[in-house]
Amino acid sequence: MAAHVYSRSFAARMPDWVLSVFTLLFFIFMIAPIAVVVAASFTSVSYVSFPPVGFSLKWFGKVWDYKPFVDSFIVSLEVAFGSAIIGAILAIPAALHLARSRSAFAGAISSFMLSPLSLPAIVLGFSLLFYLSAIGVPLSITSLLIAHTVVTVPYIMRSVIGIYRSVSPSYEEAAAVLGAGSMQTFWHVTLPMIRPGVFAGALFAILISIDNLPLSFFFSSVNTNTLPVVVLSYLENQFDPAIAAISTIQLLFAILLLVIMERMYGLRRMALSM
Repeated sequence: MAAHVYSRSFAARMPDWVLSVFTLLFFIFMIAPIAVVVAASFTSVSYVSFPPVGFSLKWFGKVWDYKPFVDSFIVSLEVAFGSAIIGAILAIPAALHLARSRSAFAGAISSFMLSPLSLPAIVLGFSLLFYLSAIGVPLSITSLLIAHTVVTVPYIMRSVIGIYRSVSPSYEEAAAVLGAGSMQTFWHVTLPMIRPGVFAGALFAILISIDNLPLSFFFSSVNTNTLPVVVLSYLENQFDPAIAAISTIQLLFAILLLVIMERMYGLRRMALSM
């Protein structure tokens, strides 16, 4: 407590320009690697260079012409959106129950369901591969979807719990008093109130799934290669600005999803409610 008070008083005594400079340096530190990759994707030479030599869009054309990039990106999108949908179906009921549960085991169960966030991805991937093989699930889009769903559930569950705990139970009690059944109450009262949490959790789950290499690597096959696996394989044989171009495309896709989130719900308002 004393250390917290001291840190606040120390920050209050610092001049505003010091905090501004620190914030600017931190921003540059975070954004510089991304800026380098984006700039390198527009170079006209056949090697990665910064600052870029010339200006060309040919590497984006190579990404489109290189069939494994396109096919794997489609697989990544299918798995990401599929795992987010399945994850939401599994996570929402559990989150609603655990958020209002007074059981002594609710906290333990919640921690268990959030445990994939803290487990090393390699350990989780190996365990899932061993388990799915033992029950007869081969390497396929199904096994890849199951593995990614295990990772997406905690993101959706955590965001829904955060939203639902801030909602007063009186709304659902009023619906019940007025004669609404459990499904009617969920569909017309509960779901609209927790929708920002569901959307936010699903959004982050999609982004995590698209960028997930360890799990995808364990379950990759000829028909289930995701984009990170193909990029890693590509880097083992050659290193040209096409890698920077596909990274820029992924970045633009992530920005697009965040813009959609901001337009629909507002990231600041959602962060405050959570």
